Formats: sequence, structure tokens, C-alpha cells
Amino acid sequence: MIEDPVTPGAATGNGAATSDAKRPDSVLEVKDLSIFFQLGRSEAQITKKVSFSVRRGERIGVVGESGCGKTVTALALLGLLPPNISRTEGSVEIGGRNLLRLPERELEGIRGRQVGMIFQEPMSALDPVFTIGHQLRETVMAHNKVSRREARERSIEALASVGIPAPERRYDDYPQQLSGGMRQRVMIAIALACKPQLLIADEPTTALDVTVQAQIVELLIDLTERTGTALLLITHDLGVVAEGCERIVTMYAGEVVEDGPVDRILLHPRHPYTSGLLRSLPRLAKPKARLASIPGRVPLPGEMPSGCRFAPRCTFADDRCALEQALAPAPGGTLARCCRSGELELQGALA
Repeated sequence: MIEDPVTPGAATGNGAATSDAKRPDSVLEVKDLSIFFQLGRSEAQITKKVSFSVRRGERIGVVGESGCGKTVTALALLGLLPPNISRTEGSVEIGGRNLLRLPERELEGIRGRQVGMIFQEPMSALDPVFTIGHQLRETVMAHNKVSRREARERSIEALASVGIPAPERRYDDYPQQLSGGMRQRVMIAIALACKPQLLIADEPTTALDVTVQAQIVELLIDLTERTGTALLLITHDLGVVAEGCERIVTMYAGEVVEDGPVDRILLHPRHPYTSGLLRSLPRLAKPKARLASIPGRVPLPGEMPSGCRFAPRCTFADDRCALEQALAPAPGGTLARCCRSGELELQGALA
């Protein structure tokens, strides 16, 4: 975990905020990303002007409850949402190109080559009718002018790099012959096979036991450190973020509500929602203490409250929260979408 003296963004003239806008060392720039889904004859807004950036080699954890918009944001970044029922606004820039405006053929050249992705369920992400080796080899050959033999050698090297024993033999196995942890390692190998600049990991430890979860997280950290690949880790597990990330981006009800260095936010969160997530973590020092929780639930699309979207669940809400909140600089060098961020002393992970 690294203390970063530079604030992650600055307020713009219209009250919105940006995250390291147009930084020369950024591999990903997300600006005002809004996602809409068609629901019958109406349209529901799923995310609202999501903005953040990822620097080269940086590891960022995107956290929040289920339904906050984490996964749908990740899918939108690579144009993986169904086009017949969804549309997007804003920009997602990699190398100066807005991915939201690129044709499918150009996007195919970016997926895997410049940006790799690990999906939640490796069993459904891997095709059961093709061997592990076939799926790895096809990925390598799709983005590199190499022979089948060289692609096979690179694939076996990729399997070895993620800690799969006897990679030459596993190359010919089918996904259903591997354990959940091994399948996830295969997904990581596929995602990193073409040495992308950015790796998006969407809940990579879902459905894995605790021991395997720790191994996968340790593997991701080690691989990104060795290769210099940036990591965008989507998770609801704050312990994973504390262990392996440098920055936290907290999402709630389709909005970024806090963005800043891990150390600062863990100790001194500036948004009540982030504080609520941290307070809900079990504490070994208080084995019989009542576990804190956030009352209520994340609002459904089409049912978003006006003003601050967290206000109906927030114990600190006042009349000012009826107004729309801007993601703005807060004390300590973070960004927070809360008009009271400068006056509240919120509980962190170690309080």
C-alpha cells in the first residue's frame, strides 16, 4: 500500500470531478460514463457520470455492495454490454481513443491485447467443448503473428507463470477437469497471455474457498508487479483491497462516492457509505461485539432518490443532502461525494 501525496482528482467548474484527467502516465481514462438499460418501454439509468483513471502499474480496488454498478461498469469499458438493450454516454479512453465510439472490429484488437479481463465465473467464461490449450492458443494467435507451435509454447509458458503444475499436460485438459482455483488461474493466464497494459479482474475470488482466494490475490499482485500491468480489481471484499491495492474507488447506486489512497481511506474515510462498509468488517479484537450494518438496501434502477443517493440510509443526512452532490476534494487528499465530508469524523477500519 502506497501513500500518494497527489489528490486523485480535482473539481471542475460545473461541480463535477475528474480523476487525474489526461495524465500522461494513465492507461485508462473514464470520464462521465453513464449507462442506460432498456426496461420495457422505458429506459433506466444504471450508472451516472462515473469518472476515474488508472495509471501505469497502478492497482485500484473498486468496492461496493451488489447492485452498485461495479460489474456493469467493467463490461461497459470493453463494449461487452448487449447493444440491443443498452447504451452508453461519456468516454473510455485508452491510448487517446474513445472505446465507446470504436467499431466492433477495432475493439476486438484492444480486448486481450491492451486490456485483459478476468470474469466472475471461470466455469462459464471458459468454453467446455475446447481444451484449455486451444483457448489459450487462440488468444495468442488472435493478437500476434506467430505459428501454432510458437503459440503453443507461449500458452504453456503462460500456464506455468500462474502456478499451474505440469502445464504441458494441463494444456490438453478441458475446463471441467480442473478445480475452481485452477480454472481461475487459467483465466488469469488467458488475460495476461498478450501482456496487456491493464488487467480488469471482476470478483476473481468469487465461489473459491478462503485458502484459494488468498492464493489468487497473491498471484495477481505478484504478476502485476513483475509485468508492470495495471490492475482494476472489482470486489466487495475490502480485505482483498487493503492487501493488494493502492487506491480505492467506492461505488454506490451507480456513482463514484469516494476515491483515494488505500491507507487514507481505510483509516479516515470521508464518505459515510465507505465508513459503513469498513465498520461492517469483523474485528478479531472484539470477538463478541455486535457486527455493524448499513440499514436498508441499494435502490433499484428507476427508484434512485433525488439529491444524495445514499441519504435514505445515512445517519448523518441533513437538509443539504436533498441537493445533488458533487465528487469534490475532501480533507486528506481524497475525493468524496458528500457535502459534509469536511466536518464529519467517520469511523475507519481500525477505529
